[in-house]
Amino acid sequence: MRYVVAVAETGGFTRAAERCHVVQSALSHQIARLEKELGARLFDRTSRSVRLTAAGEAFVPVARQALEAAERARAEVAAATGEVRGRLAVGAITTVAAVDLARELGAFRTRCPQVRIGLQTDMSDELIEKVRQGVLDVAFVGLVPAARTVGVREKELARGELVAVVPPGHPLAGREWTTLSRMARETFVDFTAGSAARRQRDDAFRAAGLTAEVAFEVTTVEFLAKLVRAGLGVGMVPEAIASELAGLHIVRVRPAPERTERVVWSGLGPSPAAVAFLTGLGVEVS
Repeated sequence: MRYVVAVAETGGFTRAAERCHVVQSALSHQIARLEKELGARLFDRTSRSVRLTAAGEAFVPVARQALEAAERARAEVAAATGEVRGRLAVGAITTVAAVDLARELGAFRTRCPQVRIGLQTDMSDELIEKVRQGVLDVAFVGLVPAARTVGVREKELARGELVAVVPPGHPLAGREWTTLSRMARETFVDFTAGSAARRQRDDAFRAAGLTAEVAFEVTTVEFLAKLVRAGLGVGMVPEAIASELAGLHIVRVRPAPERTERVVWSGLGPSPAAVAFLTGLGVEVS
C-alpha cells in the first residue's frame, strides 16, 4: 500500500522507489502482486506516464487511511511506554502572529526527536478542512470573531485588529488613522473572495453599509504587500503583521475590522505527537 501511494503521489515508479528507498524492480513486483491479489490493475502504464485506473482512484484514499491508522497505532503504543513518535503535520496561515511557529517547532523537535514534523501554509478554510480530514494534525488559522468551526476542536490564541497599509506618497501616508468610509473610496489589494482572510474585512465593511472595489486578489500577505508597494491599491492586514512589511505606511482604521487567531486540532482526538505539541503551547487537550 505504501508503494502504491508513493507512485500515485510522485507520478512514476522511479521516483516512488527513490522515496521508499527500494530498487524499482522490487517496488514494481510488489505492486504487481497486490494487483493480482485485488484482481484489478491500479495503474495504466505507458512509456511516458503512469496514471491511476478507476480501481486505483478508489484504492489510494483507503490505502492512505490504512497507513495513517497503522502509524497512529505505532505512535499510541510508543506513547504508552513514554516515548512520543509518529508524525506531526502542522498547517498555518502566512499571517500567523500569536505564536513564533518556527521557534515552537524547533523546541518541539528538541523535546521529541523521534517525531517527523511537516509544515504547510494555506488559507484558513482549507487548513480547517485538512484537519477535519486528518491530513493535518494541528493548524493555526485566522478568523472573524463570530466564525464557528465544525468537526474540529479549537482554542483562541489572540484577538486583534486589521490596519490599512498604503504606499509612500499615498494621501493617507503619514496619517495615524482614518475611517472605514474613507477606505471605501480606495482600490484594494485583498485576499481571495470567500476566504476567511477576506471575510475579516468584508464583514466590517458590510456591517457599516459599505462596499470596496477589489481589483487584485492574492493568497499571501507577501504578494499583497508587493502590489501595494507598486501603487496598485491599498490593503488591510493584521496589525501584528503590518510592522513586518517594509516600505509601507500603517494607518489605523475606525471602526477596525477584528480577527481572532486560533489553533485547531482533530475533533476525533489528537495523536500523541499533536498532544505533546499542543501541551508545549499551553493548550489543554482533554
